[in-house]
Amino acid sequence: MRTMIYGAGALGTVLGAYIARAGRQVDLVNRNRAHVAALKESGAHVTGKADFVQKVSALLPEELSGEYDVIILMTKQQHNAEVVAFLKQFLKEDGALCTCQNGLPEPAIAEAIGADRTLGCAIAWGATFKGEGVSELTSDPSALTFSLGALGKGNHLDDVKALFECMGTVVVEKNFLGARWSKLLINSAFSGLSTVTGATFGEVARNKASRRVAQRIIKECIDVAKAAGITIEPVQGHKIDKLFDYRGPLKKAVSFALIPVAMKKHASLVASMLQDIRAGKKCEIDAINGVVCDFGRKYGVPTPFCERTVGLVHLLEEGAPITFTNIGKYSDLFRK
Repeated sequence: MRTMIYGAGALGTVLGAYIARAGRQVDLVNRNRAHVAALKESGAHVTGKADFVQKVSALLPEELSGEYDVIILMTKQQHNAEVVAFLKQFLKEDGALCTCQNGLPEPAIAEAIGADRTLGCAIAWGATFKGEGVSELTSDPSALTFSLGALGKGNHLDDVKALFECMGTVVVEKNFLGARWSKLLINSAFSGLSTVTGATFGEVARNKASRRVAQRIIKECIDVAKAAGITIEPVQGHKIDKLFDYRGPLKKAVSFALIPVAMKKHASLVASMLQDIRAGKKCEIDAINGVVCDFGRKYGVPTPFCERTVGLVHLLEEGAPITFTNIGKYSDLFRK
């Protein structure tokens, strides 16, 4: 079986190293010539919560040839139409493209290549690109989980599950939209605010001002999911919609106190969107908090905190300063 990780940056380099270390075939593909050169010469160096160097097969997109049984897609969503059209020529007729992207990318991908060839995976761990050939695993080893699902009959579902099990625990979700929404909730709150403030997930969770904003973003995501008829799936065994939903002041206080505990295993994570902006790139905020806003408008649920996050991140893309004081720009929303 031929496998490719397309967009082997921070997450893809770590995942590819684990798959290769288990003795499985995998090609790590990236447009960054220096990164690919370093992978070819020295292997993939995983640092942080794990530390090892693994020999890997690395390619530039123009070096691809033949067809693959499985393509794992780990690029940003902004250019999905072009990327999926490019990858289609390398995917076998009975192959599978598994998107590990944030947000809800599966429906558009299924339109391009067919539902049976479309798999999706919500990844519950994080990594940071540290330089050519080096990625830092920023999540605790006990948090290396994958929520895998299919839109159609699920070509190669068991094969992809086996690949991801080279690194961590895989749950095949019958309610895949609910699993996607669980990851979207976490990303909207913590990736969004990590980008706005320049802080780690742990710093966002520990600081009371940013935690108040995160709590409101989480509540918006839960309320939107309810209105849309989406049942949010547990994350690593925890029913986050039950833990963080609230009506009265007591449950609100409990959910507020639980946020730092819930983020403990991911405290050192930094949003990939923040890394993109610092590198002078546009980020995928519209595919994360923006999706919550889109669903909110469709189902009549206000999402002011998600909307403010989208607006602030777009200002950062245009050169506004990334500073923790940006959290003060949510203060007026608490008075509404």
